[in-house]
Amino acid sequence: GNVLENGMPRFFKRLREGVFDEEDLINRTRELNEFLTEAAEAYDFDRNKVVAIGYSNGANIAGSLLFHYEKSLEGAFLFHPMVPRRSIQLPVQKALPVFIGAGENDPICPAQETVDLKQMLEEAGAQVTDHWERSGHQLTESEVKAGRSWYETHLI
Repeated sequence: GNVLENGMPRFFKRLREGVFDEEDLINRTRELNEFLTEAAEAYDFDRNKVVAIGYSNGANIAGSLLFHYEKSLEGAFLFHPMVPRRSIQLPVQKALPVFIGAGENDPICPAQETVDLKQMLEEAGAQVTDHWERSGHQLTESEVKAGRSWYETHLI
């Protein structure tokens, strides 16, 4: 990402932990969507075949693409995401495969965020698989293996 927070790169600004700067999120999501389109043209790859893999802030920006743009991704792995925005109408995401990895004891991304995100994406038409670990915000080996298995079933 292009945003630095305490020396760490991020995809968008936060007001504080767990609270997104919505205006920046919207602008950065638009920038990412435009970048993907421009990169597909410049590097000659199929823009319709982009699969996002994101953890935490990266999962949130990928989720934001799904909240703002129809057909922005062919699929998405969202590891420990939050709901990018509430009270908006999501674009149709008919049969879009989405994998959500979550920790039951995640202090940064409470379990309800995953439940809500899954429901919102399913209401938009996505096919969402959630995978729960008895862990916190860390990415676990078994979570990655579950994502790989899901990928082999849903995207290959």
